[in-house]
Amino acid sequence: MKNFVYLASQSPRRRQLLEQIGVNYELLLPTPEEDAEALEQVLPGEAPLTYVQRVTLLKLEAAMTRLKTRSLAKAPVICADTTVALGREILGKPNNAQDALRMLKKLSGKTHRVLTAVAIGKGTQRVSAVSISSVTFAHMSLTEMKAYVASGEPMGKAGAYGVQGLAAKHIAVIKGSYTGIMGLPVFETAELLKQI
Repeated sequence: MKNFVYLASQSPRRRQLLEQIGVNYELLLPTPEEDAEALEQVLPGEAPLTYVQRVTLLKLEAAMTRLKTRSLAKAPVICADTTVALGREILGKPNNAQDALRMLKKLSGKTHRVLTAVAIGKGTQRVSAVSISSVTFAHMSLTEMKAYVASGEPMGKAGAYGVQGLAAKHIAVIKGSYTGIMGLPVFETAELLKQI
């Protein structure tokens, strides 16, 4: 396969978005020995923008090391990270159903930001960009929130929701990049690929 990239992400949405724009990719995933989740720890007092940029670059460096260690064919490596921010508060992936419900209660009836950073590495070259969008949730009843949590969809997603799924019926307004909210801003990613 020529003209391909490595995607260092387990997100099926990121795969779908690369396919949508005709980018051939191979997955470059961490082994069970790598503590990939540890890279996503929030530092005390860290601003959402600083956090999402830092984590994405850490993921990229880990993936570049993985590429070298496995002696794989050289190709650009794409990494991304998405965070949901309510003011300066970072709402990451929920730990459990109770945590997902807590996040949804905070987001109900409010506008929050979704920040997705994407970084691409090739050899020693690094390029990156950030997409920032705003999402307004309509007021959700406790019954609606519990039903959504029971669907299982909030698990593994920043802010405990997926814009492309069942949560869509509660989203009143989106300003910015829909694909950025999904997890990989297509425009920014395409522009970075042109650069690299």
